[in-house]
Amino acid sequence: MHNVVENLLKISEKVKLKFEANNNISKTPKIIAVSKTFKLDHILPAINHGHIHYGENKVQEAVEKWTQIKKQKENIKLHLIGRLQSNKVKQAIKLFDYIHSLDSKKLADKIFKFQNELNVKPKLFIQVNIGDEEQKSGISKDEVLDFYKYCSSLDLDVIGLMCIPPFDKDSKKYFKEMNDLNKIIKLNELSMGMSSDYLDAIENQATFLRIGSSIFGQRA
Repeated sequence: MHNVVENLLKISEKVKLKFEANNNISKTPKIIAVSKTFKLDHILPAINHGHIHYGENKVQEAVEKWTQIKKQKENIKLHLIGRLQSNKVKQAIKLFDYIHSLDSKKLADKIFKFQNELNVKPKLFIQVNIGDEEQKSGISKDEVLDFYKYCSSLDLDVIGLMCIPPFDKDSKKYFKEMNDLNKIIKLNELSMGMSSDYLDAIENQATFLRIGSSIFGQRA
């Protein structure tokens, strides 16, 4: 169990060194410890160590796992990094501080409806299908700007873009495209980079890194 904190410290050190070696990066990226599928007792060492950002894939699992602990530790920030179904939006925005998978007008409309009803305003990332992969959700590159304008018209708090590059290709090219897109739209945050490629993501100005197995170990 104690490895979790050791792993976190090692990754934090690598992130810090990478950040310091790149003059073009304006802020140190935050590490989202992707805790999906892990039980709370496996995550507690990181929580007790003071780590703040955690990522979950499924709304229901997150509700069961995090509702109590978030009441006890109010500084914890929870990130939904998996796909959000429109029938789970109300539950999701009650619990999650950040949603990384905004990928359709239908979803944008639902978030608008419930954020007004519940008087909460989650921070949102537009998911971009950066590799134009049929099996992946996300807005296509050419439609991102129009979609961002649509979200702005609903007063949604879109803070950045998110992507999952094709896993069998070199991520660097896609990270660079994402960084260029983000600059065109003038957004401040960029959610990209996982255990295998987070250092490349930092070079392309990622501000949130989604790291799971390198912190918590392999999933069963």
